[in-house]
Amino acid sequence: MTLQKPYDVIVIGAGHAGCEAALAAARMGASTLMLTMNLDSIALMSCNPAIGGLAKGHLVKEIDALGGEMGKIIDRTGIQFRTLNKSKGPAVRGTRAQADKQRYRIAMKESVEKQPQLDVKQGLVEKLLVEDNKIIGVETNIGVQYLSSTVIITTGTFLKGLIHIGLVHYPSGRAGEFPSIGLSDSLRELGFEIARLKTGTPARLNGRTIDFSIMSPQPGDDPAPFFSFTETIHPLPQVPCYLTYTSIVTHEIIRNNLDRSPLYAGIIKGTGPRYCPSIEDKVMRFSDRERHQVFLEPEGLDTEEYYANGVSTSLPYDVQLMLYRSIAGLEEVEIMRPAYAIEYDFAPPTQIKHSLETKRVAGLYFAGQINGTSGYEEAAAQGLMAGINAALSVQKRPPLILSRAEAYIGVLIDDLVTRGTLEPYRMFTSRAEYRLILREDNADQRLRVHGHAVGLVSDDVYQQYNEKRSSIEHEISRLKKTWVKPGPEVNELLLKKGTAALSSEASLDQLLKRPELGYKEIETISPPEQALEAAAAEQVEIQVKYEGYIQRQLEQVERFASLEQKDIPADLDYEAMPGLGSEVKQKLKQVRPISLGQASRISGVTPAAISLLMVALEKKKRGRGRQ
Repeated sequence: MTLQKPYDVIVIGAGHAGCEAALAAARMGASTLMLTMNLDSIALMSCNPAIGGLAKGHLVKEIDALGGEMGKIIDRTGIQFRTLNKSKGPAVRGTRAQADKQRYRIAMKESVEKQPQLDVKQGLVEKLLVEDNKIIGVETNIGVQYLSSTVIITTGTFLKGLIHIGLVHYPSGRAGEFPSIGLSDSLRELGFEIARLKTGTPARLNGRTIDFSIMSPQPGDDPAPFFSFTETIHPLPQVPCYLTYTSIVTHEIIRNNLDRSPLYAGIIKGTGPRYCPSIEDKVMRFSDRERHQVFLEPEGLDTEEYYANGVSTSLPYDVQLMLYRSIAGLEEVEIMRPAYAIEYDFAPPTQIKHSLETKRVAGLYFAGQINGTSGYEEAAAQGLMAGINAALSVQKRPPLILSRAEAYIGVLIDDLVTRGTLEPYRMFTSRAEYRLILREDNADQRLRVHGHAVGLVSDDVYQQYNEKRSSIEHEISRLKKTWVKPGPEVNELLLKKGTAALSSEASLDQLLKRPELGYKEIETISPPEQALEAAAAEQVEIQVKYEGYIQRQLEQVERFASLEQKDIPADLDYEAMPGLGSEVKQKLKQVRPISLGQASRISGVTPAAISLLMVALEKKKRGRGRQ
């Protein structure tokens, strides 16, 4: 049964990727349909009730800078905000927030339901409709067809999801919800490679049965930081988290019950996340450690549920109860929702382009865990880019591709497309080569222009950004041009801050480069005509203090760009190239890199192979020139 109303973009799934994709496409003017198995689970936080963290906070701020929604929603529904790595350099700091889980879901649900050009419907998509290797629509389990020239799949862990609790396992997309079976089969029938991954989640504990008095409270920052560049207040009360530890008894309970663990019994086949291991893995891998941290995170203001961060497990329920009760402060704890592991299908991401469009089916896009990633933030970033590029495709405009040198989103997508992944991919600052210029604090300066160009950043917001940028540039110029003579007032302030007094004239920017001084001290010595907003003042301080390092990194970026600009034709015949090893040929044919820069990042493609590619491209170029 085909419905008569066609859409420009159809989004399958309404998690963090699906919401960003649907909002982006609709806001760019594309008629959009978002299909979800359960309207009450839109933007549900299936795992921890938190947004951001190290490197993940970068992604959220980049989403906001491009005109996405996640940063705004968490600022409005967060109940604790912290800047991680505050004592370290600005490149590795990360904002993290505890969310009121239900308020976050409801706020995002309201956002998508009220968005013009966006229809939100409940439906289980079982089949993709394809003609001549081009997507034309989708079909649900009750035979309803929706037609569209672009489709974005954002199915999370639902593709053939299988939950494990001890030696018991059952089909489920997440606890309490059905899996998606037919869609995975439809992808296989279309020729896509499908593999299995595994992730897990800890138990949710009843706060009324927890003894917080013997734990260490972990408060948020005051004042609380923001994710969004346009939000100005956090409307909800702020609450603490609590820190406790596992014990030797905990570890003994786990070792004694490994035969009942689906992971160690060989029942789970999918590869799990290396950087977020289960408590079983922690105990076995780090057998010399007597304890591991456990963070108890509130799930919201109106619930007693606490998330036991650090104690993810798939052991049986009776063992879970014993191990949780062996942790200090949890001796009488009651489990409200048991921990579990979940296996699910994903499509190895070397099958997609940098636009997130699949190579096999035109107009079909993948975003989120279907590409092998883990985390709400990684999913939302991909969803936003897929939504943007699907809408651009409908508008007959070229896709928006962010490079590794301008965004963590660019690093994320390039890693997936170029290197693929055999385990759940998580973003880290160490993955970015140019992290000094890819900071959280300057995401708007890097990406607002793109958000405005595609139509996601309004003229008013873009004007505010331009005013901020102008004030930063003007103040840095003033600091370089303004010189201060030695004097009692200046030297008294310098000595008070633990830095040397002036013996001769110095410019304000030279003074600001001193590690003991911040912009506040410079402002005291010589205030600008008009006081800067806090965010602009922070930029001035960072840009002046790290000027030399930033300049060196910008020079590295220029060298990086030279390889990225050397395009590789899509039809280049690698088999006909002498000197290339069979393994290198296979990987080049699989990835089909679009530039020499991308080719150089493929695992196993050596510098010698890149040299041969350069020679082949030059010959091809000369051959065209003689025609």
